[in-house]
Amino acid sequence: MQPVFADPRTGFVFKRIFGTVEHKALLIALLNHMLELVGERRIVDVQHLSGEQHVGIPELKLSIVDVRCTDASGRRFVVEMQVLKVEGFEKRVVYNASKAYVMQLRNADEYPALCDVVGVTICNFNLWPEREDSGRYKVPMLSRWRMQEQHSGAPGLPQVQYAFLELPKYAAGDAPEALIDRWAYFFREAKNLSVVPSALAEDPFRGALEVARTATFSPEEWEAYERAKMAEQDARGALAVARQEGTEEGLAKGHLSGLAEGLAKGHESGLAAGLAKGKQEALLRLLARTGLVLTQKEHERIASCADVATLDRWFDNALAAKAVADVFRDS
Repeated sequence: MQPVFADPRTGFVFKRIFGTVEHKALLIALLNHMLELVGERRIVDVQHLSGEQHVGIPELKLSIVDVRCTDASGRRFVVEMQVLKVEGFEKRVVYNASKAYVMQLRNADEYPALCDVVGVTICNFNLWPEREDSGRYKVPMLSRWRMQEQHSGAPGLPQVQYAFLELPKYAAGDAPEALIDRWAYFFREAKNLSVVPSALAEDPFRGALEVARTATFSPEEWEAYERAKMAEQDARGALAVARQEGTEEGLAKGHLSGLAEGLAKGHESGLAAGLAKGKQEALLRLLARTGLVLTQKEHERIASCADVATLDRWFDNALAAKAVADVFRDS
């Protein structure tokens, strides 16, 4: 049976809720609540960047950089829903925010005109899982980051900042009261709801639920949503296989060496090989879904590639490729 509400953690739905001018009030509310802006500091309007500046989001991306926008002061926001924890994620968050900052510049004379950038990321996993002796997370569910002077702790250089919402750290149950708890509850539980709960009965949460209501989807939108969910499951499976095969191969190599060093090196080597194999399979499945037909030589090129960075580049290329040659381009 079709669910009442679609999963807002899926790229297609996330963009439907927060990535359109029609529903920009929902994006404004999310930003104000995640950045804890009150009074005169609140964002009152946003302008979505043009298609040339907006990062196009194919529905099969694991990392969904869905919204790039600017407020009335010129400050820019990179709003991202990260579905899976993948290698180098933190670096990609920094890259996306830094790129948004640098891309404002056309020539060296414009440095004073650069506007601040805030990277806003919702994680469907624990990015910082470490706990204190008391059991509390060292980094809370909602965390905000900016540079500071290391001796005095004085904040400074505020031009690029970050905010993270780690959904697995949610602990407010079925009756959240704080605004940020309500957002976390919405993202985690929307797909399981059959009615609007009291915790989400007021705007902006009710409005976000209404946009995610599957009854409002056209047949084409529902098909796109289903494809996005299938792609996510494929990606989860590929990563799981990579980890399992890497662990098994690493253990085997470590056993043969009979040494702890051999176990560590073997595990690392095996994990890398397993991860590469998983990425190869994910890329081949993606190409099959998009209808691009590989020659035997092209298939072997992918199946024999052990470089994870290259496979990641090919996968990203394949999301928008119109021909097989587009997959293997360097940039």
